Amino acid sequence: MAKGRTVPQSEDTFDFGSNRDQDSAKQSSAPKSNESAGKIAGAGHRARLRERLLKGGAEALADYEVLEYLLFAAVRQGDTKPVAKALLARFGSLAGVLNAEPRALQQVSGVGETSAAALKSVAIAARRMARSEVAQKPVLGSWQALLDYLAIDMAHLTVERVRVLYLDTKNRLIDDHHAAEGSIDEAAIHPREVIRRAMDLGASALILVHNHPSGNPEPSRADIQITQRIAEAGRLLGVTLHDHVIVGREGHVSLRAKGLI
Repeated sequence: MAKGRTVPQSEDTFDFGSNRDQDSAKQSSAPKSNESAGKIAGAGHRARLRERLLKGGAEALADYEVLEYLLFAAVRQGDTKPVAKALLARFGSLAGVLNAEPRALQQVSGVGETSAAALKSVAIAARRMARSEVAQKPVLGSWQALLDYLAIDMAHLTVERVRVLYLDTKNRLIDDHHAAEGSIDEAAIHPREVIRRAMDLGASALILVHNHPSGNPEPSRADIQITQRIAEAGRLLGVTLHDHVIVGREGHVSLRAKGLI
């Protein structure tokens, strides 16, 4: 073990590098052991990271430092940097870490149940913030907010999921319906059922959304075919298909923008 570094302690409390860390750093200028020296060094690092976070804005911390700070909530003391970097190596990005399943997170050495919960709480907060930008607003007038919400919510899913966003006459969201799990074809989602639900809800329009777990959002032939069938079924009953948005880690694709609707 490197001199001056302590092993992270058990996950038994929440502490984002509080003033208690600073106080402990001031208690002695001549530590009696490597362990106490490590604790003081760790407390100083947490205090400096906290100061940079509060004063430096959104870009003050690197991705691994953001994870370090989040892990402070679960790891009472010690160096969380190796765990943060291991998480990034395992899941590829900060978004990948925050969207990972708790069991997958706990497969990384140093991540226990409390650490996984701390990370997932941030992901939930991000989703709810993004969703609040969409709710009660005309969706077509806040299109970028909708895309941001869909990216946060779906881009990192490991299974394909189909959702239908039903809109009222003012294009406000009535229902965000989880329509199917799996490949988007008529075995998973039936055009008549999609339009029937629109009629039941009193919706005048809808947006079809699904994700590609591969990361590449380019539409398949099946994606295009089912989109055109739903659009045609909607036209017959006065329900407009505004768009079909495909989301992936590499971005998103609008079938309307591609001229496929």
